[in-house]
Amino acid sequence: MNGLYIVDKPYGYSSRDVVNRICGILHTKKVGHGGTLDPIATGVLIIAVGNALRTLEFITNDTKEYIATVKIGLLTDTLDITGNIIQKTDNYSLNKSFLEKTLNSFIGKYNQEVPLYSSVRVNGKRLYKYAREKESVILPKREVEIFKIELLDFNNDEFKFKVLVSKGTYIRSLIRDIGEKIGIFCTMKELVRTKQGSISIKDSVTIEEIENGTAKLISVEKALNDIDFISVDDYLENKILNGSILENRYNKKIIGFKNNDGEVLALYEIYDKDNNKIKPIKVFKGD
Repeated sequence: MNGLYIVDKPYGYSSRDVVNRICGILHTKKVGHGGTLDPIATGVLIIAVGNALRTLEFITNDTKEYIATVKIGLLTDTLDITGNIIQKTDNYSLNKSFLEKTLNSFIGKYNQEVPLYSSVRVNGKRLYKYAREKESVILPKREVEIFKIELLDFNNDEFKFKVLVSKGTYIRSLIRDIGEKIGIFCTMKELVRTKQGSISIKDSVTIEEIENGTAKLISVEKALNDIDFISVDDYLENKILNGSILENRYNKKIIGFKNNDGEVLALYEIYDKDNNKIKPIKVFKGD
């Protein structure tokens, strides 16, 4: 069994919880996820099964779209509504036009401080372990990019926005930073991942649908729809499955190969030692 499920992750589940549940349903340990979602978040969670696990690095490098709901006037230690309140803003005033202008000011690249409650490692130790053990630590910053941001709803207590971001962007941190710019503490109340690359929540299935057998696996070729796949004969199939270097006849940075039965064999890229040749980066069959 090889392929991918686009799961609409339910509230309260960690990404690992979803993987464990699907491992049990499918009776296999060859299950993984692409792009972690916090338990408070819902929406697109890409689950790979079997040899499709090797596609995750290509899928998780894509942009991600979210819809976030923000509680105004509070800041928590986890940067979301499940945490302990550490700061409050009382008697604040915020108008829609100023909020929209502030949101738009984030479009582009900026250095974002990662949350203390996260799995990022500092000196070999997960940040959330520093938090739990009440150890001080300097939080690292990463360059992230905000491509689009749009205010969807606003009232005096909360607002909702849609945002398209680069890989590695923490929406909790973005919300904290928005609060700093408007001068009012802000905390994430809800989060839905609506897209990852070209994969949309509209194509998602539930865990229950996987369990009752009504959810269909998406093929590797369909999941990697921005890569061209070429059908090859038995001779080339054998060479590809053996990891052979091939002549570069395709004028593509990355090219996929499949056999005459439509089974995906491998992904190749331009050979760094000779641009007239291509080398395998992922082989999906034969091992």
